[in-house]
Amino acid sequence: MPLRAAKALAIGTLGGAAFAAAGMPLPWMLGAMTAVTASALSGQRVALPRSMRNVCVTILGVMLGASFTPAVVARMGEWIFTLGALAAWGLTAGAAGWFYFRRVVGYDRVTSYFAAAPGGLNEMTLAGARFGADERRIALIHATRVFLTVLCIPIWFRIHDGLGSSATAAGFVGLGAIALDDYLILAGCALGGAYAADRLRIPAGAVIGPMVLSAAVHLAGVTESSPPTLVVWAAQVVIGSALGCQFVGFPLALIGRTILHGAVAGAMMVGLAVAAGAVVGLLAGIPVSTVVLGFAPGGLAEMSLVAIALGADAAFVATHHLVRIVLVVICAAPLFRIFDPPR
Repeated sequence: MPLRAAKALAIGTLGGAAFAAAGMPLPWMLGAMTAVTASALSGQRVALPRSMRNVCVTILGVMLGASFTPAVVARMGEWIFTLGALAAWGLTAGAAGWFYFRRVVGYDRVTSYFAAAPGGLNEMTLAGARFGADERRIALIHATRVFLTVLCIPIWFRIHDGLGSSATAAGFVGLGAIALDDYLILAGCALGGAYAADRLRIPAGAVIGPMVLSAAVHLAGVTESSPPTLVVWAAQVVIGSALGCQFVGFPLALIGRTILHGAVAGAMMVGLAVAAGAVVGLLAGIPVSTVVLGFAPGGLAEMSLVAIALGADAAFVATHHLVRIVLVVICAAPLFRIFDPPR
C-alpha cells in the first residue's frame, strides 16, 4: 500500500501541475483526478488509504466553515425555496435515472434504484449491497457521475462565463500568514469535528463535522483564519487522486459498458441540474451559476472546492449538497421499501 499510495500521489501531483500550467480551473484536484484515473484504467496499481482522504477532507471542512460569516447565516432564510426545489430535483433526477437503468439498460430493480439515487458513492453502494444489488456497478456508476460532474462543470463555467480565472490567486494564504494559535484552533476544528461526526454516525462526517465546528468558531469570532493555500492544494491532490483510484480493479468488460451507462445517467442529472438551476436562480434572485453548483450531482467535498475555485457562494453550495446527501441517505432505503416491497 505505501508504494501504491506514493505512486498515486506522484501521478496526481504531476497531473495537477500540468493542469495548473495549462490554466485549468481547480487544477490540483481535476488534474490529479484525471491523471490517476487514466493510470488506473491502464492497469497501474494505485491506491490511497481512506484515512488519508478523510484527513484531507477535514481540511476542506474547516475551510468551508470559515465561509459561514454572520452575513451568510443571516441569508439562510432565503434558501428555503432553493432547498425545497433541490428536494424536487432529487426526486426527478432519481426517477429519470431509475427509468434509464431499469427500462433502457435492463439492470435489476435494486441495482437500478441505488445506482440512480443522487447520493454519496459510499452510502449508496453500501445501501444497495444490503438489498442484494450489484455493488460494483453502483460504485462505478456513482464514481463516473461524480467524475464527469466535477470535470465538466468548472470547465464549462470557465469557458462560458469566465468564472474562476483569478479566484485562486486572489485568495492565496501563505503558510506564515497564520499565527500558531490559529493553526491550533483550525486543527482542533478538523480533529474534533471529524471525531464528533464519526461518533454520531453523520453521513459525510469527515467534512460535515469540521465544517460545522469551524463555522461555529468563526461565527463566534474566535479566529478569522483559513487553512493555508498550499495545504489546500495538497488536500486537493489527495482528494482527486483518491477519486481516480476508485477505478482500479474493475474488469475491462464491465468497465466500458458501466462507465458508458454511468456517463449517460450523469449527463441526464447534470442537464436537469442546469435546467432547474436556471429556473430556480431566476425565481430566487440568486446567480444561476451558484444554484447550478448547488444542484450539480457531484460530491460534497468536490463541488464545494469547485465553488471556491470559481468564486461562487461556497456556503450556499456546501449547504445544499449537505442537505441533498442527508435527505438521500435518510430516505433512500425507506422509499425503496415503500415503492418496491419484498415479493
